[in-house]
Amino acid sequence: MNRTTRDRDEEGRARSARPRDGLGRPLPYGAEGVPRQPEGVVRTPGETVREAQRLLDAGMPFHAHEVFEDAWKSGPAAERDLWQGLAQLAVGLTHAARGNREGGARLLRRGADRLTSRSWERTSGGRDESAQASSEPNAETRAEAGSEARSEAGSDGSGHGSPRTIPYGIDVGGLVTWARELADRAETSPAAVDAAGEAPRLRGQDT
Repeated sequence: MNRTTRDRDEEGRARSARPRDGLGRPLPYGAEGVPRQPEGVVRTPGETVREAQRLLDAGMPFHAHEVFEDAWKSGPAAERDLWQGLAQLAVGLTHAARGNREGGARLLRRGADRLTSRSWERTSGGRDESAQASSEPNAETRAEAGSEARSEAGSDGSGHGSPRTIPYGIDVGGLVTWARELADRAETSPAAVDAAGEAPRLRGQDT
């Protein structure tokens, strides 16, 4: 029997060896594609946001979604909606950039709805409880958690102004607005969106 050799990851799972472009679309065998993101990487929340932003800015939302996928698989269950929602936004942008307008809009809205639920606030408060990088959070993670909580609670840290913390500095409200506006435009525009040009700012104006 003629068997086709399949590329597999370190855990033995089948993985397509076919090269892909920056939007995850398969290319002809032998073509020079964009390397896939390594699977199962455990990052701190700050590292996840920075790496995903880098990929989004480069017009590679498909790869950014893989980074978010690693985060929700390795992080605490309480934060799953946060990272899954961000992954859905990245996949929605991917489909819109591929020209799949309806599918992209649907995923963008689905991700926005998941982020709007803010389910992580009922348990973790948006802080890193997973000790993703080590059993003790490093100084960077502690500083991020403290500054993000203060930025939403008020400069004096008193909690006045809003009871909600910002999860790792992520501009959830801004991303929800971006996703819904892009979904509306994607549905009505005859052209595929520009993935890099439409890349969202995960931390607002903070790059």
